[in-house]
Amino acid sequence: MKTLLSIICSKKLKNAFILIILLFSYVAISAISYATTVSSDIADSVFRLHVLANSDSEEDQNLKYKVRDSLISYLDTISKDASSKEEVIEIVSSHLQNFESIAKQTITENGYSYDVTVEIGNFDFPTKNYGDINLPAGYYDALRVKIGEAKGQNWWCVMFPPLCFVNVTSGIVPEESKETMKKELNEEEYALISNNESSTIQFKFKLIEWLQNTNLLTAKK
Repeated sequence: MKTLLSIICSKKLKNAFILIILLFSYVAISAISYATTVSSDIADSVFRLHVLANSDSEEDQNLKYKVRDSLISYLDTISKDASSKEEVIEIVSSHLQNFESIAKQTITENGYSYDVTVEIGNFDFPTKNYGDINLPAGYYDALRVKIGEAKGQNWWCVMFPPLCFVNVTSGIVPEESKETMKKELNEEEYALISNNESSTIQFKFKLIEWLQNTNLLTAKK
């Protein structure tokens, strides 16, 4: 009798263990699938600017910001009427040489002779805050500008929707930029990147961050 009971208990424990493993696997797969889809949708809606300084010296960091300002000013003149990410990328692509020339001119005018590399690609970005908009870590299409050895601290912004002019101190993003983001994303995805106080939304955002940081998402193009 005891042997029979132990066999039954053993089978129950085994079945319970299998059910737990299956449940965990289902939750993990669902979480990764959800995070991959959301991360991809968010990345597909924006085009970013990435400027790398020659070094972390105060002079090189200041130069980085001057190059940034020159490029953003030029971007504003050629793409202010653009209404989509694809349109901005097309405009930037056709003016890539001009971006390089402007960067070089700014560097020269400030007394330096660094080389500049300007390219469009799909790059890894950390989580970044732009006023009251938060973009999770992941791979994003971007215009990358490398100054000199490009070993200094980076600077990021979003070229589309236009968030490069956001006053981060005030934490205010132009309503026009928000409306553009809302059109590109569904309601939940937009809630994820806005400063939403919902614990559920915050948990999902942290989930995406964690999966990106542990390389469990393969969102790179």
